Amino acid sequence: MDRIRIKGGVPLEGVIAIGGAKNAALPLMTASLLTPETLTLENVPDLADVATMSNLLVQHGAAISMGEASSAGGHRVELSAAHITSITAPYDLVRKMRASVLVLGPLVARCGRARVSLPGGCAIGTRPIDLHISGLRQLGAEIELAGGYVEARAPKGLRGAEILFPSVSVGATEHLLMAATLAKGETLLVNAAREPEITDLAHCLVAMGAQISGIGSDRLRVVGIEGLHGATHRIIPDRIETGTYIMAAAATAGEVRLTHTRSDFVTGLVRVLAEAGVEITATEDGVVVRRRGDHLDGVDVMTEPYPGYPTDLQAQFMALMTTAQGASMITETVFENRFMHVPELARMGANINVHGASAMVRGVPRLTGAPVMATDLRASVSLVIAGLVAEGETVINRVYHLDRGYERLEDKLSACGARIERLRDGA
Repeated sequence: MDRIRIKGGVPLEGVIAIGGAKNAALPLMTASLLTPETLTLENVPDLADVATMSNLLVQHGAAISMGEASSAGGHRVELSAAHITSITAPYDLVRKMRASVLVLGPLVARCGRARVSLPGGCAIGTRPIDLHISGLRQLGAEIELAGGYVEARAPKGLRGAEILFPSVSVGATEHLLMAATLAKGETLLVNAAREPEITDLAHCLVAMGAQISGIGSDRLRVVGIEGLHGATHRIIPDRIETGTYIMAAAATAGEVRLTHTRSDFVTGLVRVLAEAGVEITATEDGVVVRRRGDHLDGVDVMTEPYPGYPTDLQAQFMALMTTAQGASMITETVFENRFMHVPELARMGANINVHGASAMVRGVPRLTGAPVMATDLRASVSLVIAGLVAEGETVINRVYHLDRGYERLEDKLSACGARIERLRDGA
């Protein structure tokens, strides 16, 4: 199993290009099941999760062609689901990635039935799919849970409905938005998630012929149509990758220019980091990051649905705060089990105490390199940030988590001066 070795203490200096958003690419790929025509996606990142979704779609009968990376960044991928040959999403594929459940709605909407294994993914909480299931039932699907699978049928097609989400759910919003595009009549999604990745999906669906209004708000209105057609769509930049490298630069007291991204996608982070003493300046195609002074100040943060502070940047912020002056209270409101990186940061000398859904981080003068283990995607990159700051050598185990969401991470960091390398099996 691959590991990453880091010799810390070097400020990052240079330019990092941000890739396409993983959390937008996965539902966009799934949208190809809604039409027999070709959906072409640009700026697709080369990630393990994208490969997993590709394998799942091929299993359903889709033909997928990935081109070389373009000079503007990302790959061009053509997806054609002209002939759906299987309506079953098997356990062996779905267990690797929670987003796999998104094939359920499009398959039912187009084929009238689907059989999808209950999903897997990072071990950051239960994350049940009850909102997905109840929403599809409101759209007229008959659903049974049997043998670890969700079996859904809508032999006469889905029908529009008003669906009120009791809590904000990105996945359920994406899922039901796709299903509703082919439902008979009008669907209203109330208390819908507003993340940029959902807006990106909605714009792509509109390009495919869907009738959607309220895009970007928490009320999405969809008028179903008989069929969608093909389209070409460019995926938005990855705001989580953007935020991660912003904090890596700030943690190491470096200066980094991030390109191919948008500052308006990380306004919650920018606001918090300004209090901590980080200067983030918008440029024509990204941002420049540097510290304002010779140290960082501890600040409090609470994760919230967009446009609040993202849960996917909580672990990275905790790593940043480990060497800030003063204390920082970090409260996690989205996932109930997302502090598994705390014991690993403590191995490196961090002073962190967890009380329920909150963690108190008291800054220490320095971290010390140590062998640590990644527990999930965002926790793994928080250990990378800590390793970049720490004195001595840090070895991060189980880095396959990183490959799910960060493309060429070692290359991007080493180009900015980081002493980082991947140790292959047996090295």
